[in-house]
Amino acid sequence: MNDSKTLADRIEDLLPQTQCTKCGYDGCRPYAEAVAAGAASYNQCPPGGAEGVARLAKLLGKPVIPINPVNGVERPRPVAFIDEQVCIGCTLCMQACPVDAIVGAPKQMHTIVKDLCTGCDLCVAPCPVDCIAMIPVTGEATGWDAWTQQQADEARVRHDRRQARLAAERHAAEARAAARRAAATPAGAASEASDASATSASPAAASPAATDDAEARKKAIIQAALERARRKKQELAERGAGPRNTEHVSADVQAQIDAAEARRRRLGIAADTGTADNKTGGAATPDQPAPNADQNDKPA
Repeated sequence: MNDSKTLADRIEDLLPQTQCTKCGYDGCRPYAEAVAAGAASYNQCPPGGAEGVARLAKLLGKPVIPINPVNGVERPRPVAFIDEQVCIGCTLCMQACPVDAIVGAPKQMHTIVKDLCTGCDLCVAPCPVDCIAMIPVTGEATGWDAWTQQQADEARVRHDRRQARLAAERHAAEARAAARRAAATPAGAASEASDASATSASPAAASPAATDDAEARKKAIIQAALERARRKKQELAERGAGPRNTEHVSADVQAQIDAAEARRRRLGIAADTGTADNKTGGAATPDQPAPNADQNDKPA
């Protein structure tokens, strides 16, 4: 029976699966592929230590050489520790962890699942409050003496599952974005496209027109709201129950009035400055569709 494993597969089987990227690649699998292709040396994995280099050298039929110091040094295996009193719940460490060894939620305290941590250090740099420390837990044992094949196999499974989950999430996000773009297309786009040959209209020309139509609809809605507000003001005035306290409104109400007036100016809708109820200085008129319209109808 022939072994279907490639050289990259065999190299990956000999790596500690910490997914630490110290080798210069995004994970153990990319590094294995690079070594198999001759693009990377077999001495770039500090977590595997000297024993790891020896394993790869034997497989490749090459001499045992020291770990490249550019990639780091062999050391006791550390485990990440989060100072939970300082953690702000930003989730950046969770996003960086390659094996899902961090538990937490946005704006909630995070914690490390010690038995799942591979000691990769990747969670340390993203932390904005510097609340993560790497603590050695294997005494003087380093490399494969500080790590077992079972731990490596389990870390590999968690990493692969995480990669699959992230890929599914990306595909789902892309699908939602495509659905939103499709939903944003004007309802008449299909019929306009079918009549394009008759009207000689290009697809590129339809986009600005659709934008103009949307702006026109928006202005029409606002103008209608203004008209309703004017009618309401006139009815109240006829009953002798016009808006009160238009001269000395609260700071919150005035902020709402100013915001409404700013929106009117941006949309090119002139304020009705010809009424006697206008606030001195022309800041706003009581007939604006401002959020405080009902509040102005109440006794001061």
